[in-house]
Amino acid sequence: MRICRFMGALSFLLCLSHFNIVGQTKEDSIKTTITRLFAAMKDGRESNINLQELFTENANLQTVAKSQQGKDTVRTTPIAQFIQSLLTLDKGAADEQIEFETIKIDGSLAMVWTPYRFVYQGNLSHCGVNCFILVWQANKWRIQYIIDTRRKEPC
Repeated sequence: MRICRFMGALSFLLCLSHFNIVGQTKEDSIKTTITRLFAAMKDGRESNINLQELFTENANLQTVAKSQQGKDTVRTTPIAQFIQSLLTLDKGAADEQIEFETIKIDGSLAMVWTPYRFVYQGNLSHCGVNCFILVWQANKWRIQYIIDTRRKEPC
Protein backbone atom coordinates (compact mmCIF):
# COMPACT_ATOMS: atom_id res chain seq x y z
CA MET A 1 0.00 0.00 0.00
CA ARG A 2 2.86 2.38 0.82
CA ILE A 3 4.40 1.70 -2.57
CA CYS A 4 1.10 2.57 -4.29
CA ARG A 5 0.87 5.86 -2.35
CA PHE A 6 4.48 6.66 -3.14
CA MET A 7 3.99 5.91 -6.85
CA GLY A 8 0.79 7.99 -6.88
CA ALA A 9 2.55 10.93 -5.23
CA LEU A 10 5.50 10.60 -7.61
CA SER A 11 3.16 10.54 -10.62
CA PHE A 12 1.40 13.63 -9.30
CA LEU A 13 4.70 15.47 -8.86
CA LEU A 14 5.83 14.49 -12.35
CA CYS A 15 2.59 15.88 -13.76
CA LEU A 16 3.15 19.10 -11.83
CA SER A 17 6.64 19.39 -13.32
CA HIS A 18 4.89 20.38 -16.55
CA PHE A 19 3.51 23.37 -14.66
CA ASN A 20 5.70 26.02 -13.06
CA ILE A 21 3.02 27.38 -10.81
CA VAL A 22 -0.11 25.44 -10.00
CA GLY A 23 -2.41 25.92 -12.97
CA GLN A 24 0.22 27.73 -15.06
CA THR A 25 1.62 25.99 -18.14
CA LYS A 26 5.17 26.34 -19.39
CA GLU A 27 3.87 28.68 -22.08
CA ASP A 28 2.12 30.82 -19.46
CA SER A 29 5.23 31.09 -17.31
CA ILE A 30 7.34 32.03 -20.35
CA LYS A 31 4.81 34.73 -21.22
CA THR A 32 4.93 35.93 -17.61
CA THR A 33 8.71 36.41 -17.76
CA ILE A 34 8.47 38.43 -20.97
CA THR A 35 5.42 40.38 -19.82
CA ARG A 36 7.24 41.35 -16.61
CA LEU A 37 10.09 42.80 -18.71
CA PHE A 38 7.72 45.05 -20.65
CA ALA A 39 5.76 45.99 -17.52
CA ALA A 40 9.04 47.15 -15.96
CA MET A 41 9.82 49.10 -19.12
CA LYS A 42 6.45 50.83 -18.94
CA ASP A 43 6.87 51.58 -15.21
CA GLY A 44 10.39 52.93 -15.78
CA ARG A 45 12.13 54.15 -12.64
CA GLU A 46 9.00 53.37 -10.60
CA SER A 47 9.25 49.66 -11.39
CA ASN A 48 9.54 47.30 -8.45
CA ILE A 49 10.55 44.36 -10.64
CA ASN A 50 14.09 43.04 -10.22
CA LEU A 51 15.02 43.08 -13.89
CA GLN A 52 18.27 41.18 -13.38
CA GLU A 53 16.34 38.09 -12.22
CA LEU A 54 14.57 37.96 -15.60
CA PHE A 55 17.89 37.36 -17.38
CA THR A 56 20.58 34.71 -17.25
CA GLU A 57 24.00 35.75 -16.00
CA ASN A 58 25.44 36.03 -19.52
CA ALA A 59 22.37 37.21 -21.46
CA ASN A 60 22.71 39.00 -24.80
CA LEU A 61 20.68 41.74 -26.49
CA GLN A 62 21.01 42.55 -30.18
CA THR A 63 19.14 44.63 -32.74
CA VAL A 64 19.02 44.25 -36.51
CA ALA A 65 18.43 47.63 -38.15
CA LYS A 66 19.33 49.61 -41.24
CA SER A 67 22.39 51.81 -41.02
CA GLN A 68 22.32 55.34 -42.41
CA GLN A 69 23.78 53.84 -45.58
CA GLY A 70 20.82 51.43 -45.82
CA LYS A 71 22.75 48.27 -44.89
CA ASP A 72 21.44 45.75 -42.36
CA THR A 73 23.58 45.94 -39.25
CA VAL A 74 23.57 44.08 -35.93
CA ARG A 75 24.07 46.21 -32.83
CA THR A 76 24.83 44.63 -29.45
CA THR A 77 23.81 46.23 -26.15
CA PRO A 78 25.06 44.87 -22.83
CA ILE A 79 22.16 43.68 -20.68
CA ALA A 80 23.34 45.81 -17.74
CA GLN A 81 23.19 48.91 -19.96
CA PHE A 82 19.72 47.94 -21.21
CA ILE A 83 18.44 47.45 -17.66
CA GLN A 84 19.96 50.75 -16.53
CA SER A 85 18.32 52.59 -19.44
CA LEU A 86 14.90 51.18 -18.49
CA LEU A 87 15.33 52.43 -14.94
CA THR A 88 15.86 56.01 -16.15
CA LEU A 89 12.54 56.24 -18.00
CA ASP A 90 9.57 58.19 -16.70
CA LYS A 91 6.53 56.04 -15.94
CA GLY A 92 4.55 55.47 -19.14
CA ALA A 93 7.21 56.95 -21.44
CA ALA A 94 8.01 53.62 -23.13
CA ASP A 95 5.31 51.13 -24.08
CA GLU A 96 6.32 48.10 -26.12
CA GLN A 97 3.10 46.47 -27.27
CA ILE A 98 3.74 42.83 -28.13
CA GLU A 99 1.78 39.88 -29.46
CA PHE A 100 2.80 36.34 -28.59
CA GLU A 101 2.82 34.73 -32.02
CA THR A 102 4.93 31.59 -31.56
CA ILE A 103 6.31 29.73 -28.57
CA LYS A 104 8.42 26.61 -29.06
CA ILE A 105 9.78 24.57 -26.15
CA ASP A 106 12.22 21.68 -25.98
CA GLY A 107 13.01 20.73 -22.40
CA SER A 108 14.79 23.66 -20.77
CA LEU A 109 14.98 25.76 -23.94
CA ALA A 110 12.27 28.02 -25.34
CA MET A 111 12.00 30.32 -28.36
CA VAL A 112 9.39 33.08 -28.49
CA TRP A 113 8.48 35.23 -31.52
CA THR A 114 6.67 38.48 -30.68
CA PRO A 115 5.78 41.14 -33.25
CA TYR A 116 5.69 44.54 -31.54
CA ARG A 117 4.97 48.25 -31.79
CA PHE A 118 7.08 50.59 -29.68
CA VAL A 119 5.33 53.72 -28.47
CA TYR A 120 7.53 56.41 -26.92
CA GLN A 121 5.90 59.32 -25.11
CA GLY A 122 2.60 58.60 -26.80
CA ASN A 123 3.95 58.39 -30.38
CA LEU A 124 4.73 55.33 -32.47
CA SER A 125 8.53 55.19 -32.65
CA HIS A 126 9.08 51.95 -34.55
CA CYS A 127 7.94 48.36 -34.92
CA GLY A 128 9.39 44.96 -35.68
CA VAL A 129 9.69 41.57 -34.13
CA ASN A 130 11.44 40.27 -31.01
CA CYS A 131 12.95 36.81 -30.89
CA PHE A 132 13.55 35.63 -27.33
CA ILE A 133 15.56 32.60 -26.28
CA LEU A 134 14.80 31.54 -22.71
CA VAL A 135 16.26 28.81 -20.54
CA TRP A 136 14.84 27.11 -17.47
CA GLN A 137 17.20 28.07 -14.64
CA ALA A 138 16.75 28.12 -10.86
CA ASN A 139 13.10 27.01 -11.23
CA LYS A 140 12.08 29.83 -13.57
CA TRP A 141 12.31 30.86 -17.19
CA ARG A 142 15.09 33.40 -17.76
CA ILE A 143 15.93 35.35 -20.88
CA GLN A 144 19.23 34.28 -22.45
CA TYR A 145 18.98 36.18 -25.70
CA ILE A 146 16.88 38.84 -27.36
CA ILE A 147 17.32 39.89 -30.95
CA ASP A 148 14.89 42.27 -32.58
CA THR A 149 14.26 44.09 -35.81
CA ARG A 150 13.40 47.78 -35.96
CA ARG A 151 11.73 49.66 -38.75
CA LYS A 152 9.72 52.83 -39.12
CA GLU A 153 7.44 51.46 -41.84
CA PRO A 154 5.35 49.53 -42.49
CA CYS A 155 4.02 49.10 -39.00
